[in-house]
Amino acid sequence: MASVREEWRRYWFLPIVAAFANIATVIHIYTLGPFMAPLQEEFGWSRAQISSAITVSNGINAGLGVLIGFLIDKYGPRRIGLIGICVMSLAFASVSTATGSYANWIFLWFLISLGAAWTQPTIWTSAVSSRFNAGRGFALAVTICGTSVAATMLPIISTEAIINFGWRWAYVFIAAGYFLLAMPMNFLLFRGAADGPARGQKLEAAPPSQPLVGMEVREAFRSFTFYRLSMAGLLFAFCSMASIVHFVPILTDRGLSPLAAAGIAGLIGVSSLIGRFITGYLLDRFRPERVALVAFGLPVLAALLLLYGDGLIAYSAAAIVIGASLGGEYDIIIYLTTRHFGLKRFGAILSTVLVFLTAATATGPLTAGAIYDRFGSYDYYLWLTIPMVLVSSLLAGTLPKAPDEYSRVAGH
Repeated sequence: MASVREEWRRYWFLPIVAAFANIATVIHIYTLGPFMAPLQEEFGWSRAQISSAITVSNGINAGLGVLIGFLIDKYGPRRIGLIGICVMSLAFASVSTATGSYANWIFLWFLISLGAAWTQPTIWTSAVSSRFNAGRGFALAVTICGTSVAATMLPIISTEAIINFGWRWAYVFIAAGYFLLAMPMNFLLFRGAADGPARGQKLEAAPPSQPLVGMEVREAFRSFTFYRLSMAGLLFAFCSMASIVHFVPILTDRGLSPLAAAGIAGLIGVSSLIGRFITGYLLDRFRPERVALVAFGLPVLAALLLLYGDGLIAYSAAAIVIGASLGGEYDIIIYLTTRHFGLKRFGAILSTVLVFLTAATATGPLTAGAIYDRFGSYDYYLWLTIPMVLVSSLLAGTLPKAPDEYSRVAGH
């Protein structure tokens, strides 16, 4: 079996290019907060109506995700991912054509749901997991760090683009930037074990691949571990996604300017990036269930800071805590999936797990927006998150030890 150093020597580029492509999984989420105010001003929509865009996109994505997972297992992640980069770029840019009709708004986010399905994390992590075993935790952390970079930069980029060019051109600008960043390098370098060698690549340059091992889909669905892991992800994602989407409005309601609120929101991405690498390091060295127990419980502290804190220090601390916890979410879920169920049907199994997470991200922001519209405050939503994340932490943190036989990857 290859060592961590050998894995990185052979495939150092793969997690990096996958990280840039993975930005598509959250590009529509991390930008929605800054767009809320101009959309409200132009169209007179409520925050719940605007947030329902996430419900539509993630709800449809949840259904399509399983199909995409089976396609990944059949055709390999490369073909799916390259198509997804194109679809997501066009769909995101199309939001600039919103007419003010709520039906039109829903249709545009239906298009985004198609792009989100074809760029889901399963695609990028499937390829990376097939190349890394000894260093899989850190490799997955690098792959998912694209979302942390997005959390840091997109609220600020979106706010600046809206101020300087208007919200319509801001959508086009962000979509074009993503495409130019992700497509060239992924076209050249993104290949998992199931994709085979690039044209002209010498087969002897790498060791021959071995069959991927793991559970069949039906076997996984009969496992109680599958449902515990899925429910833990659902509860955590429900709270974390709502916090991300509504973080800027939460702060502006407390008297901060939009740009100041966006700047503090950017701390979520910074701490998420740091938390992601720390989580990856810990996953490779400690029992992952124990790492999940701590990481999934951190949002309790963030909720209390937002409820009882006052001023930039408290709000910044809340952003850092949210980011640190968020940094481990997908890494932990994906890592636990590979260890408990193997890689043989990883695409289909992880995509089904992500259905639970996607359903949560579809309803979390909408619920938070509806609570605000009903009570004129986010405090009731913040109180709701505390018991939910505590249950999530216990579900993931008390999973049984993963079987050792699923540790082999292709080419090792």
